[in-house]
Amino acid sequence: MNQLVECVPNFSEGRDKDKIKQITDSIEKISGVEVLDVDIGSDTNRTVVTFIGSPSSVEEAAFQAVTKASELIDMRKHGGAHPRMGATDVCPFVPVSDVSMEDCVNIAKKVGKRIGEELEIPVYLYENAATTDDRQNLTNVRAGEYEGLKEKLVEPNWRPDYGSTKFNARSGATAVGAREFLIAYNVNLNTTDRTYANEIAYEIRERGRWKRTGNIDPFYYKGDVVRFKEGKYPDGNSDFVGSSLDELAKHYKETTGKDLRERYLSLGLDPDNLIGKPVYKDGKFTNVKGLGWVIPEYNRAQISMNLTNYRIASIHHIFDTACEEAKKRGLRVTGSEIVGLIPYDAMKMAAEHYLLKMHKSSGLPVPDLMNVAVQSLGLCDVGDFNPKDKVLGMPKVDGNLANRVTFDFVDEVSRDSPAPGGGSVAALSGALGAALGIMVANLSTSKAGFEDQKERLNEIASKGQTVKDALIKAIDEDTSAFDQVIKAMRMPKDTDADKKSRETAMQEGYQIATQVPLETVKHCRDALQICSEISKLMDDGMASDVGSGALMANAGAKAAAYNVRINLKSIKNKKFCKTTGNKLGKLIDECNLLTELVIQNVDKTL
Repeated sequence: MNQLVECVPNFSEGRDKDKIKQITDSIEKISGVEVLDVDIGSDTNRTVVTFIGSPSSVEEAAFQAVTKASELIDMRKHGGAHPRMGATDVCPFVPVSDVSMEDCVNIAKKVGKRIGEELEIPVYLYENAATTDDRQNLTNVRAGEYEGLKEKLVEPNWRPDYGSTKFNARSGATAVGAREFLIAYNVNLNTTDRTYANEIAYEIRERGRWKRTGNIDPFYYKGDVVRFKEGKYPDGNSDFVGSSLDELAKHYKETTGKDLRERYLSLGLDPDNLIGKPVYKDGKFTNVKGLGWVIPEYNRAQISMNLTNYRIASIHHIFDTACEEAKKRGLRVTGSEIVGLIPYDAMKMAAEHYLLKMHKSSGLPVPDLMNVAVQSLGLCDVGDFNPKDKVLGMPKVDGNLANRVTFDFVDEVSRDSPAPGGGSVAALSGALGAALGIMVANLSTSKAGFEDQKERLNEIASKGQTVKDALIKAIDEDTSAFDQVIKAMRMPKDTDADKKSRETAMQEGYQIATQVPLETVKHCRDALQICSEISKLMDDGMASDVGSGALMANAGAKAAAYNVRINLKSIKNKKFCKTTGNKLGKLIDECNLLTELVIQNVDKTL
């Protein structure tokens, strides 16, 4: 899977479209970056830009955007409805696929350091990149805004993480951070009553709701509000009543593991002055903000939520809970809606969740997993949901060869052109071998007698899909691997310098062309491991499929090995040739051993 990072910088300009375009142009100039959205706000005088790309490209694009903003935006002339403290107000980095939060924290620190040193703009690290607890919350970091920044910079507790304490009147300061992907998620109800949508939203969201008693079934909001009284401190989540705040806090800590004082402070209430105030019942999920509203266009009410950490509060668990809470109240959930984009991991987790409930294997191709998630969550209830447009970081194969139908690919191989050739066919052979092993694992998952092996079969199938996809990708990679050699061959050779440059480029090209088929051999070895693992668990009736898979994968490995060996003949670097030859020999030995093990297991059943 390709590494993807999202960056969502907020710029203090929402009225001059030419300046905004210059900023977005500076982002798009960086190779490997795609601008997904530009949200311009005139009243707020603020623009939010969303772009994605590889970690290194996003890192560079973010710095270039901050640089351009510092050239174009003068904070001394800025005014708008939104809190702000700098030309580039905030610049968060978000992990999307195959990237950790730690990776994004490191990117934030690198970019922050460059902004502070090269642009002389004070930088505060916030959220997951924060250096102190009080800097995690952006509201704290931005307190005082631009107008109070000059005094804030010299306060001992608010010295910037990067850059000097000198006030930059033109650019202000920038908050650079790392956070989880924010998912805007709505659950649809078969009603147009906003009160009912709020009823469920209050149960789900982290903030929770006022505790009530009396007439609370089925609609909790109809009960009487419980309040704190002298000597009576009720727990919001149970029947426990403490005689003091400390007694209640102890009970709350024992039952939830959380701090009661922090809980009420987060609600805007003074924990030492609660008498007469409502008691709060906790919501079912952390990292969720939510309320109910009605969308006339849809003719229904929605539970509208922001999920600030989908790995903790997942869309599928929230959807299931909404269904349960709706059913208690005689309502029905008709589906749900993703506003904007959603990471592939969030959709994959949902698909795996529902497949597990069906007692089905989750080791399915990516399109199948996405279809399960879309259908299970009802994501087409109020509009179209195309995973290709809505899911960020979804693995895909774009190669011309890989996307051809089988007979078309075979015809292309047979034509009088050197590519596609043996390397691409080798990759296809390995992919088919892996696919047969995966097929047997998936079929076995729901087969009687394999109940105790479901988890293991699921692991094999899921791992196999990754191997299969890598080999499908290699079908096109092998064809393009020789491009650099061909390009080098076309270089001029009129002078000795030309000849030397040409020879160097050709040698580099041959080394690159050798690495691609070597990777195919590795992937074929991995496909054989899939077949080997499933051969120990398979039903006798599927032994021929597993055996066929192993033979196909082994054929792919040996065919790819020919491409490695033929390229080594043209490489003059003896050390490279020896190292690569040793790696190839070891891989082929492993392939032969795994093939023999599968054949032995298959032969026992025939």
